[in-house]
Amino acid sequence: MLLHDLLDAAVAAAPDTPAVAMADHRRDYAGLASASREVAGWLAARGVRRGDRVVIVAPVHPLHAPLVYGCSRIGAVFAILHEQVTGHGLTHVLEDARPALVIADDPASRALATGRGIPALSCVDAARECASAPPPPRGPDPLAVDPVCFIYTSGSTGMPKAVVSTHAQVVFAATAIQSQLGYRPGDVVYCPLPLSFDYGLYQLFLAALSGASVHLGGAADTGPVLLRSLRTSGATVLAAVPSLAASLAVLLDRFGGTVPLRLLTNTGAAMPGRTLDILRKHLPDLKVQLMFGLTECKRVAIMPPDEDLRRPGACGRPLPGTEVMVVDDDGRPVPAGTLGELVVRGPHVMAGYWRRPELNAQRFRLAEGLFPELHTGDYGWLDEDGYLYFSGRRDDIYKSRGFRVSATEVEAAALRVAGVRAAAVLPPGGDRPDAVLYAVTDLGKDELLDRLREQIEPYKVPARCVPLEAMPLNANGKTDKVALAAAG
Repeated sequence: MLLHDLLDAAVAAAPDTPAVAMADHRRDYAGLASASREVAGWLAARGVRRGDRVVIVAPVHPLHAPLVYGCSRIGAVFAILHEQVTGHGLTHVLEDARPALVIADDPASRALATGRGIPALSCVDAARECASAPPPPRGPDPLAVDPVCFIYTSGSTGMPKAVVSTHAQVVFAATAIQSQLGYRPGDVVYCPLPLSFDYGLYQLFLAALSGASVHLGGAADTGPVLLRSLRTSGATVLAAVPSLAASLAVLLDRFGGTVPLRLLTNTGAAMPGRTLDILRKHLPDLKVQLMFGLTECKRVAIMPPDEDLRRPGACGRPLPGTEVMVVDDDGRPVPAGTLGELVVRGPHVMAGYWRRPELNAQRFRLAEGLFPELHTGDYGWLDEDGYLYFSGRRDDIYKSRGFRVSATEVEAAALRVAGVRAAAVLPPGGDRPDAVLYAVTDLGKDELLDRLREQIEPYKVPARCVPLEAMPLNANGKTDKVALAAAG
């Protein structure tokens, strides 16, 4: 099955069902499919061929969803970048992806592309050209093993690298995730996350699989207007990250009222229990499904609805048809309850990094069986029932007073301290001889560290605490630890 087959199946089932909405723009599934064919014809007329890359870097626009499926129809590869990727970052992507076409609203970004001989135009001009494009010529159909998507991820070090996703991998991942989340016909999925973030992008595919519709928001929709946006869109599902869920909790506490949400999902970072307590107080019918994943395999594990109430700290069970193992430093499986590196195997493991053979050899290793093993660099453990508990990335595990400590565990403990609204830990490294705790709180730093000693062992408490007025966030709503390090 190819990616656009998801859209065509949705059209066959319910062509008049709303598919995508944003601001004053609406498309049903039949209209989205028609627009994707226009895009496919336009791309072909511009010389884009099977395997060519198309880069779009712009705020959310009605062109995004048709472009995704239009690329799929002719076998091209789409790469959606966040609108803030400009200058040096965009130059790196252009030299790395070597696209056949760039769509960018920023004139300077278009100039970067044309200066390298890459055709570039704005979303408005691209949409205008698409409307009069001829149908795509009949050619060899793309194969399920062909790449369809590049997702650029920076990870913890180095320049951004592109995770290559094939049609088969994307379709399997979306289908497996939908089997656990159970989006329904008639659901309105509110997604203020950028489509450059795979969590946001996959909302399009989950909606097509279920017959739901997606309301695409923007950065402005995550602030004080969030309540109004959820109500006016009629949202029943919210794709959240912790900072977004925390904003909703604060707004409900401050202004009261309710929203029509039936399901909240979370990935990207651990969800504080206090945030969920507030949301459940105001929205007693809300179900919560916590998830854990990484771009290299999209999703690792998903919790059953509200299972976090029974298994605090767990982040789910492996997707159907996939496997998660925990191994020691020598690559040997360890018993349940033992901390080790997470290794993932299954058809959702992506094809690797674009033009990164050495890194691919480290992370994507061939093993016995049908699929490669993804050595994630993440650490955690499995309980006797197969539930996964995440402890942190390799760079988040550090030694303190001779003991191994997880920055993720310390952050979770800090968030349990009354009066702490956000927390992040930077492990020792560089000019930091010891770990540093950053916290958004009205507590004094000494008082916070004293209260933290009531939550975790004293050797795990960082030597220094830095109070903040607000936690810096990156474009995906996650804590920006690079900005924290720069702040000292």
